[in-house]
Amino acid sequence: MGCNSSVAYRRSEKAIRAAILIQNWYRFTKARLETRRRYSLSIFQSIEYADEQDQLQLANFFTFMLDHCTHPDSVSHILTSPGVSQVVDEGLSLTEFENRIDVPDSYYGPRLSFPLTVEDANALLHAFRNEQLLHARYVLQLLCETRRVLKEMPNITHLSTSYSKEITVCGDLHGNLDDLLLIFYKNGLPSEQNPYVFNGDFVDRGKNSMEILIILFAFLLIYPNDLHLNRGNHEDYIMNLRYGFTKEVSKKYKDHGKLILCLLRDVFSWLPLATIIDSKVLILHGGISDTTDLDFLNALERSKLKSLMRPPKSVRDRQDQLKERIPTTRLSKHIANQNVAGKTQHISSSGSTESSGSNLPPDPALKEWKQILDILWSDPRSQNGCTPNKSRGGGCYFGPDVTAKLFERYNLKMLIRSHEFKPEGYEISHDGKVITIFSASNYYEEGSNRGAYIKLNPELIPRFVQYQVSKYTRRQNLQERVGTIESSALKSLREKIYAHRSELTSAFAQYDLNSTGRISVSDWAAAMESVLQLELPWRMLRAQLVQMTPNGEADYMSCFYDLKIGQPTKEVQPALVETLCRYRRDLEIIFNIIDKDHSGLISLEEFGQTWKLFASHLGIDLYDESLDKLVLSIDYNKDGHIDFNEFLEAFHVVHRLEKKANS
Repeated sequence: MGCNSSVAYRRSEKAIRAAILIQNWYRFTKARLETRRRYSLSIFQSIEYADEQDQLQLANFFTFMLDHCTHPDSVSHILTSPGVSQVVDEGLSLTEFENRIDVPDSYYGPRLSFPLTVEDANALLHAFRNEQLLHARYVLQLLCETRRVLKEMPNITHLSTSYSKEITVCGDLHGNLDDLLLIFYKNGLPSEQNPYVFNGDFVDRGKNSMEILIILFAFLLIYPNDLHLNRGNHEDYIMNLRYGFTKEVSKKYKDHGKLILCLLRDVFSWLPLATIIDSKVLILHGGISDTTDLDFLNALERSKLKSLMRPPKSVRDRQDQLKERIPTTRLSKHIANQNVAGKTQHISSSGSTESSGSNLPPDPALKEWKQILDILWSDPRSQNGCTPNKSRGGGCYFGPDVTAKLFERYNLKMLIRSHEFKPEGYEISHDGKVITIFSASNYYEEGSNRGAYIKLNPELIPRFVQYQVSKYTRRQNLQERVGTIESSALKSLREKIYAHRSELTSAFAQYDLNSTGRISVSDWAAAMESVLQLELPWRMLRAQLVQMTPNGEADYMSCFYDLKIGQPTKEVQPALVETLCRYRRDLEIIFNIIDKDHSGLISLEEFGQTWKLFASHLGIDLYDESLDKLVLSIDYNKDGHIDFNEFLEAFHVVHRLEKKANS
């Protein structure tokens, strides 16, 4: 018996050791996967915020282009066509659209009649599930009715709960129709018994922004007291130029796209700025600052600010006065600020790009712009105080003390905001007083994150519901999903690295005094951050980004090896690829502004006028002879027109000359 007991004990001990070993291995593997997932999401978010910095820094330049390259009474050539001014006219009725736009018998999509009914909304949902488009006539009618209803609403909407219902709060959707459909499936359609608040950023990035707007606007018209929409920082027509919504509408609605975009610009400006529930819960898109004044926000004329990227004229005049004091003379500073936000102009919680030593008088329009900018662009942080939001380039970081001060002033209990990607769809901060809700699942990559919404009961106790739209994820195990996310993030980061190859090479050379091609890991990480300023864990990423020598140094030029960057033409100058990677998105916006008829071509005359505008705006001497040579060098087909690839080539030539002049 004793022998058998000893054997059994040894077997049991081995089993326990094996179990502990397996458990440790499992925990190590999970921790390693979670680390990979977190730094991958950090890469995505850092690049996203860097793009937002570029957008804000280019705001003045886009404003100049819109002021000088477009008709003075229109938004831009993208948004203009015959009859646009009449469409924007407040008095245009639904019947006039019926007379102007025919719906052919071949159209089998939903046919709307106003006032809308629940059956109309259900027909829209069914059509969009089957990838049908709503006819342009009904879209324009819907937008006109939506604007009429929004105009009657206050800047800050006040709601109350009762013992019979909860209020559902949703965050960013960013064009992900599947997320909205899943929310309605899980939580029910909007109704008097099932009210919703959607907290901005309905559009951009995803491919179904228009369908989301149509559905939300339809339910707003049916239940104006039970479905509520707050404006986000992407309900902004200049943001839409960069992040995809303008292109989506133009592609889907072709002939009527310009009319739709022009009307949407007006609709966005009438969206309410915030919602307050039971006088205790404040819901707004971004956040607050130490100067946020809800009474002031409730009283201003919100529709005056069509775009925060294009501040009021009086503010622009003040900026022009400052430019005269601090002249900007280099093209690169406007097309893509190579010194990154924080070192140059920054649309911060100070409300403008003014330098700290400015003696210009106070301006009421500046205060309005600042107040709205802060609530749409700011983010919470754990540190006390209110500081400029250097990650995004706009708004501020606000700490727990700023939240407490606002709560004390207005007797609030909770702030619900969106605006920030969260891996689990939500996050609680500032000792439970601030909740971030993000409703777009798979935001960066399939499987990258969950979406969530909040159920708020009469006791104002939040309940979180998480979900994830899944088409391919279920077929992958955790390691495969993380690998997919990591691969996509690293691809985006490598493209960013290649786009700054020249500056990085110079930065590396400063540490490599003997020109060995190798530097320490610390120096490599410092050089990467000094140029890219993405605040990434470069030491952790070195294995994926740079080859190491046997003695532990970084072969820094290996950062640029094996990068397959898309090229604009079959036979392209190698140096143009770097330029293309960095500037393509910005230049595409500028090209589209110049391209009046959306043909994909601009005339040589338009090209010449544009470059003369560049020169006058930037203080560069540009002679007609030089311009003629530039045109002849890039008009490869000699057809008197320039396409986007040739436009890129022209920019590269000028950019190269700028760099040569600087050196």
